[in-house]
Amino acid sequence: MPLRLFSCAVALSFMASAQSNAARQRTRDVVRYGDVAIETIVEGQGPAIVLLPSLGRDSEEFDPVAERLAAAGFRVLRPQPRGYGRSAGPMQNITLHDLARDVAEVVRQRNAAPAILAGHAFGHFVAKMTAVDYPELVHAVILIGGAQKTPDPAVQRAVAIATDPTQPEAERLRNLKLVFFARGNDPAPWLTGFHANVRAAEIIARDSTPQSEYYAAGAAPMLDVQGADDPYKPPSAANELVEEFGAGRVSIVRIPHAAHAIIVEQPQAVADAIVAYARRLQ
Repeated sequence: MPLRLFSCAVALSFMASAQSNAARQRTRDVVRYGDVAIETIVEGQGPAIVLLPSLGRDSEEFDPVAERLAAAGFRVLRPQPRGYGRSAGPMQNITLHDLARDVAEVVRQRNAAPAILAGHAFGHFVAKMTAVDYPELVHAVILIGGAQKTPDPAVQRAVAIATDPTQPEAERLRNLKLVFFARGNDPAPWLTGFHANVRAAEIIARDSTPQSEYYAAGAAPMLDVQGADDPYKPPSAANELVEEFGAGRVSIVRIPHAAHAIIVEQPQAVADAIVAYARRLQ
């Protein structure tokens, strides 16, 4: 290639890379309504995908997933839960309907409708509830590490211990290994990152809302992204959403070597599953 053409090609490549990086640059702002403020991380351009974190955790954990989604041509919004960062609002006497409104206001005020809502673990309850209460704002719901309809009580007890920062570290580590991390994946990083105030409020919201109010996610299409080693979604329950709502509405991706903490165990596989599904919906 002649030097001039080579130089032009390099320059164009550099410009494209710079534009891509600019498009993916993360910004933070606060969405407000009433006595609620929801800090929101935004990056990328294109159709909107909203990422909702798991019980007691914040949306910073989605960083690798969000970066990949933005690079694939999507606008990624990450509302922080009440009680974390600059997010604030009532933390007592709340239900999933209240948390769904937080999400809806982010989507509405950021002109992101209709958005795909992707919730990890506890976040999938909020995503489903939002689809029920605000169907006009929701394009589809993605469940990441979603629980089976009737979870094993032993699994639920293990999750309660693993996510509770007041419990002894050895007990938490043992239960993180049981439920959250596949064999060979290191659970130690999740000994930190659980926010007790956020966790307490989310448990109140979850336990104050009958499952029947959110489970069906309204009429939204659903993608169920499952960890192949997740006790919360064992093989016996892998197809339960398809069996209840039909293959025309529900798709399943089962990711190897991942359990309930699937977004940190296999972030690339999770992002790839979201991108493939979102593109099929376009």
